[in-house]
Parts: sequence; C-alpha cells; structure tokens
Amino acid sequence: MKIALVTGANSGLGLATAVELAKQGMHVVMLCRNTRKGKVAWISAKEQSRSNEITLMQGDLGSMESIREFAEAFKEKFDHLDVLVNNAGVASLKKQLTDDGFESHLGVNHLGHFLLTNLLLDELKKSEAGRIIVISSGAYKWGKMDFDDPHFNRGYSIVKGYGRSKLANILFTKALAKRLEGTNVTVNAVHPGAVATNIGVDRKTEFGRTITRLLRPLFQTPEEGAKTAIYLATSDEVAGVSGRYFYQSKEMELTGEANNEWLAEELWGWSEERVGL
Repeated sequence: MKIALVTGANSGLGLATAVELAKQGMHVVMLCRNTRKGKVAWISAKEQSRSNEITLMQGDLGSMESIREFAEAFKEKFDHLDVLVNNAGVASLKKQLTDDGFESHLGVNHLGHFLLTNLLLDELKKSEAGRIIVISSGAYKWGKMDFDDPHFNRGYSIVKGYGRSKLANILFTKALAKRLEGTNVTVNAVHPGAVATNIGVDRKTEFGRTITRLLRPLFQTPEEGAKTAIYLATSDEVAGVSGRYFYQSKEMELTGEANNEWLAEELWGWSEERVGL
C-alpha cells in the first residue's frame, strides 16, 4: 500500500488532500500541530473517506526539535514514503517568531518543510516513485529574498512575509529537483488558487477566524483547491516530471526571481545552515 504524508492536515487544503488520497487507496499520515484539532480532523477524514487507513501524528513545523522528533517517529512506524505533501502554512498580520527565532512565514512555510523533506528523503527513495508536492502560491510574484534581513527587522508586513515564503517554496522546489536528478523521486510546486482555509487565523489567539468565515463564499472550496496537489500525487501524466510549477493541473511559466537558479542555491545553503543539516 502506498503511504502519503500531508502536513497541516487538520483543516482546509490539508484535510481535503488527506481525504482524497485515502479515497484513492493510500495509507495517509495526517501531521497536525494541535493534537485536539488533529483528532477531530482524523475522525472526520475517516468518515469522509470511509477508510481506516489513516494515521494521526503530532508535529509542529515551527519547531526544529518537533520536526526531528516526528521524523524519527515516522521512520519507526513506516518503512517508506510514496507521497509527501508540504501543505502546512501560516499567514500572520503581526510579525511573529517560531520557537527557533525565525520569522513565522519563512520559519514554518519554508524552513520547517525544508528540514522535514530532507529528513525523509531516504524514505521517499525507498518508494517505487516518490513524489513531493510543495504548496506554494501566486504570491511568490511579490516575494523578495533578503538574506541581510530575513526576519524583517527593518519593517514587516504580511504581504512581504507571505510572498517571501511562497517564493522560497518555489526556489526550494527547483533546488531540490536538481539534487534529485537521476533518482526515483520528483518534486513540484503548486498554486492552489484562492481557497477558503484557516491559513490567516492566528495559530495561538485564533484572531481572524470571523473575517475568514465572512470571506469564504468568495473563494474555492478546499476540495477544489486540492485538485492540483492530488493530480501531482497520483497522475501517470506527471510521472518523472520534476522542478515545475502547476496551477489547475497545468504547468505554468514562472516569472522574476522564481527563475533565478543562483538565488535558489543561495537559499538552499542558507537554509541548511539555519536548520542544522
């Protein structure tokens, strides 16, 4: 049986992705930060998918220690990994720091997944054809990397923070694809479109939940937004395709700094140093 891991699987895109992969016969591991919310989502996922092949595991993408503990726990339970969906994300109106002192957008959306993916690469290589899907966004277009001020000590805004992390997602995808050439593992990035999720809700105070609820009718459902990730995780049409960017199940051209291979390599080296690889 194929094994899929979905981060941030307690709601929104993550939950919808977990449900659909379970429906398609995979054993799905739901990685959730909040154990209580995770358990509710786990029960819901089993009911929606009518599958018992779903495992709930705890892990916080904002903590390097938690990520390492999760990776070890995963390796003890499973002997391989077929699909990794790097979905968990934050969007914070106010500047916040992770447990390790990183600005939260870059820390959770990029560095957390950078470490997790690298820790699980050997498990992915044990798959017949491992697939990594990185949930990015069209917001990458207004992202700017600044290694002299990665945590916005000289001025912060959610637009700059979120855009930077989504650009980092794509640069990571490109640099990883280069390193995976000649292996059985592929990696691609996804723009899910405007989706009604809880990503803008404060992780600690829940601030923003009312606004999110009011805006929900204007956006796609999580199920609609998850379709491209499901396509990349399961379709034979993209077997062997790597280092690309998809929207609505179609490959899209990248613009600006997202095409900068030197920047992708610089980010890779900077990220390795930060997470201790």
